[in-house]
Amino acid sequence: MQRYFVKQRATETSFLIDSDDRHHMIKVMRMELGDKIICVDPNGDGAICEIAKITDEQVVADVVQWIDEKSELPIFITIASGLPKGDKLEWIIQKGTELGAHEFIPFSARRSVVKWDEKKSAKKIDRWQKIAKEAAEQSHRGMVPEIIHPMNLKALIEKSENYHYKLVAFEDESRSGETSIFSATLQKMMQGESLLIVFGPEGGLAEEEVDFLRENDFTLCGLGPRILRTETAPLYALAAISYQFELLRR
Repeated sequence: MQRYFVKQRATETSFLIDSDDRHHMIKVMRMELGDKIICVDPNGDGAICEIAKITDEQVVADVVQWIDEKSELPIFITIASGLPKGDKLEWIIQKGTELGAHEFIPFSARRSVVKWDEKKSAKKIDRWQKIAKEAAEQSHRGMVPEIIHPMNLKALIEKSENYHYKLVAFEDESRSGETSIFSATLQKMMQGESLLIVFGPEGGLAEEEVDFLRENDFTLCGLGPRILRTETAPLYALAAISYQFELLRR
């Protein structure tokens, strides 16, 4: 069944679906009265629903059965990526959503080739958020990750005060054979705690950026003996986190 994240319930027993989702249901999927879908509300509660009414503006779907799904990681993971070239950030958001990330923060790093254009920011963020929503629907997530407005490193430091743990994936740590900090951090974490992981752009983080992060309570960590691309490293980390919390601890 097709899954839709609905902004609000119409009543306790029905949902209203409008805008792009309504268009997708009626024009793309060719759904009709009586067809069943899954609706998820902003609290992450999901239900099997039946299409009860179709108008030019919206679709009304009545709840048939509430479902108890547990598809979210037990900890909150935020991926902070130095702005990369091309569509790499879109890839990180799409696949990172499938792997359970809670939030994404793009930031302008010294070696970022891409320079953030505020004039195009709203359109760009809307596209990223749409990618996250579609990936969350496809992977049966209970929530859609939030894409934070791109910021500079100083603003990222300020935001980092809200997290329980803060790591920086740094290639020099991998080259030196450091393999314990990432694993040890995960082993310490408890359900409901949050982790912010910073990844550099294609050229990596500059030395002064690494020093600045370390001075503000970030811990450097390696991600194994191989040097990973900027779009690969966050996915490696999320896969390791999923193994630690969803497979190893069962």
